[in-house]
Amino acid sequence: MLVYIGLGSNLQEPIEQIECALAGLEQMDGGWLSNFSSLYRSPPMGPQNQPDYLNAVAEIETTLAPLELLDRLQQIEGQQGRVRGRRWGERIIDLDLLLYGDEIFDHPRLQIPHPGIAERLFVLLPMEEVAGPDLEIPGLGRVGELLKKCKGDEITKVRQ
Repeated sequence: MLVYIGLGSNLQEPIEQIECALAGLEQMDGGWLSNFSSLYRSPPMGPQNQPDYLNAVAEIETTLAPLELLDRLQQIEGQQGRVRGRRWGERIIDLDLLLYGDEIFDHPRLQIPHPGIAERLFVLLPMEEVAGPDLEIPGLGRVGELLKKCKGDEITKVRQ
């Protein structure tokens, strides 16, 4: 299954945190990192009294079921010291399962497509870079079309 993972960090050397998470994805049993985007800087979505975020999107091929994959992503977060604090608050690393093929999945622990994906420039822009504008987000439309409608904060490419 082809899946897309959102990566975000705004604490403890965010570039290094994202690189470490990508290494974790590369080493994950049942999954293969096939592509990843540039890094993008954007203001925080939630409380503004925190540093800007760095975000990226990774494309992975996996044999894991959605909840198994979620568990692996949370293991990687835990290994990097992620502590769940305030909603939309600062974090060492955040790994979000954005898309799982063309499936729609609704479970108390996981919703796919990821809620809010269609309005988040910091997700759509790196996703378009990795998958192209014609990638269909189930029930929402193509990435390129969603990007045209997306009103967003300032976002800057930091590194390829």
